[in-house]
Amino acid sequence: MRILVTGASGFIGSALIPRLAAEGHELRALSRDPAKVRSGEAEVLRGDLLTADGLAEAVDGIEVAYYLVHSMERGEGGGSSAAAASFAARERLSAANFASAARCAGVRRIVYLGGPLPRRGAPSAHLCSRAGVERVLLEAVPESVALRASIVIGARSRSFRLLVRLVERLPVLALPAWRTNRTRPIDGRDVIEMLALAGSAPGLAGLSLDVFGPDELTYEQMLGRIAEIMLVRRPVLRLGMSMTPLTGRIVAAITEEDPELVVPLMESLQSDLLPVDERALSLLPVALHSFGAAVEHALAEWERSEPLAAR
Repeated sequence: MRILVTGASGFIGSALIPRLAAEGHELRALSRDPAKVRSGEAEVLRGDLLTADGLAEAVDGIEVAYYLVHSMERGEGGGSSAAAASFAARERLSAANFASAARCAGVRRIVYLGGPLPRRGAPSAHLCSRAGVERVLLEAVPESVALRASIVIGARSRSFRLLVRLVERLPVLALPAWRTNRTRPIDGRDVIEMLALAGSAPGLAGLSLDVFGPDELTYEQMLGRIAEIMLVRRPVLRLGMSMTPLTGRIVAAITEEDPELVVPLMESLQSDLLPVDERALSLLPVALHSFGAAVEHALAEWERSEPLAAR
């Protein structure tokens, strides 16, 4: 198949390209900065989803397109009004531009990786935005499918790196009230396999599928397991409130991350993020790795290129 991968320089996109290349697909990658795409297995094109520059060329002749782009950080200063808008507005505009180009080019299926929605209560702004992107893409190309993952465990996953940096840098873990909420994190290797299958698997048209690992954990349990695997002891100070705007910025400073990324992520922790159903297990059959195995693998890969002070 002729396949386009957007977000090709990111954690998921850069791992998906060699997986698809191994099956003999003809690959094209799209990036605002082609120099960041480290792959000799795909034709790399320059394009900008916000402005739609390069999209028509990117989707020309494509059968399946992977949409792996998120826009949570603030726009760079001095840019266009679109670039300076909220992350939700940027995501809507990017998705609409891509959906229009894909529909006009006759793309058969878009595969989108987004986030889960809580079973109860209102979703955060971050998760609302992911759901909005999902709707735009699925409505534009009816054969499309959306996968919804919560925390993806991998050496380059920014949500996982956030957890590891907290364990690494805080002698005591001061955890807000959301520490008791639950989710089912998934190994990045399993997400890649599911994405690869989703490009051609039958019976997926128009579906939104929760993809998840085998272990249901609270956020406190996740941090505790990561500390155990890193062979460090981290006492927990349990706080009675969340104060996300404040704690999010503190966490961003500790982990040296952009608060425009961290605060929306932490707002998404205010409720359980568990699968609504388990259809993905039969439609996209993959032998899932346990949380412990996922963390061990991710940390080992991390340390091959970057030391961890706590290990």
